[in-house]
This record gives sequence, C-alpha cells and structure tokens, in this order.
Amino acid sequence: MGVRDWEASMATTGEGRGLFLTLEGIDGCGKTTQAARLADALEAAGCDVVRLREPGGTDISEKIRGLLLDPSNAEMCPECELLLYEASRAQLVRQVISPALERGAVVVCDRFFDSTLAYQEAARGLSSQVVRTANGLGSCGVTPHRTVVLDLEPAQALSRATAGGADRLEAEGLAFQQRVRDGYLRLVGEEPERVHLVDASGTPDEVYFALLGTLADVLPASLATEAEPHGRG
Repeated sequence: MGVRDWEASMATTGEGRGLFLTLEGIDGCGKTTQAARLADALEAAGCDVVRLREPGGTDISEKIRGLLLDPSNAEMCPECELLLYEASRAQLVRQVISPALERGAVVVCDRFFDSTLAYQEAARGLSSQVVRTANGLGSCGVTPHRTVVLDLEPAQALSRATAGGADRLEAEGLAFQQRVRDGYLRLVGEEPERVHLVDASGTPDEVYFALLGTLADVLPASLATEAEPHGRG
C-alpha cells in the first residue's frame, strides 16, 4: 500500500518529530471543511493535532486577519497586504507551529505560505523575488511536509465563497481568482514532491477520500487504509 510506519513517515524540517500538513486553494474550494475533517480523523486515530488557519491562529494574527479581510480596507496596496500576511504568519510560527512540531504534534493548517505565492505573486503581480524573500522571513524557515491544493473552477468556487457576502479578497472578482488558481497549478508543477493536487469538484466525501489517498504515505496506517477502497481515480 506504500504506507510507512507513523514515526518513520515523519519528514524533517528541523522542527522536531512533528508533521506539518497544509491545505490550499482558491476561495470557496472547500479546504476549510476538509481541513476540519482531516484534523478530526487524525485525532480519532490518536494523534496530537493542532488545527490552524491563516491568517490567524493567535490573538495578534487574528487581529491582522481582520485588517486583511475587511472590505472597507479596499485601498490597501499589495506591498502592505504582503507584509501583513507575513507578520501574521511569523507570529503563528513562533507561537504555535514550531512548538507543536517540536513536541511531535500533527499541524493541519488551512493556508500557509503557498497562498502568498498564489495571491500576492501570481494574482497581485508582485515580483517573485520579493514574495519569496518575504515568505522566508514570515515562515521563519518552516516548510510544510506536504501541501494539498484543492482545485475547483473559479466560477463555482467564487459562487460558494460569496453566498453570504464577500470579504476584501473575494470581492476582487472572478479574474483575480483565476490568476490565483493559475498560480497554484504552477506551484504543483514546480514542487511535485511536496505539493499535490486534488480535484475538489466532487462530493465532500469524494474529495475527502481523495485527500486521504494523496496523503497516504504520511498518514497513520489506519487512515491510509481508510482511503484504500475508494481509490484515487
């Protein structure tokens, strides 16, 4: 089945024995739902799980989130946006992620620095050098062991995301979300070992089992086996 023993499956980033998993995708792709389901399943399997979101996850980071997503801040320039995301991220890494990984926990994060590559580099048009340098500072050198991009057509995703009203980024519209998606697809091609793609157009159950399938080599054996009967398509 290609499933490694739980401890042996832990990749190394200089952050102890933990496992750092991130879910990515355009707004409305369903990653928040899937991150919650994955975290619940890992807890049921006996893992110490820390579930987080970006921006957010600490008192300071949540305050920054409010600034970033507030539609009344429409005049925010791309450089300000980038630096606020990185400030939120640095606080989250130092205060929560690094300590969790050091003690051997599984961290499941709804977005991390790949969002910045997709949104601020690909969609906003900031230079790759600027964004990647900023990401290095904001992440404090921590890289996810595995990242899964949930891929969904932008029109469908945006309709979902804005059903109850749009935040500042959702209000950028369909063309913006298409550029974000293009950025994610490019990232999958650039880093195929770390970044995997899952079709998010199916039912929540179908997406969940596809997610388990693509994570099978780093999940506890019980969860990896759960994905087996459903296959990966």
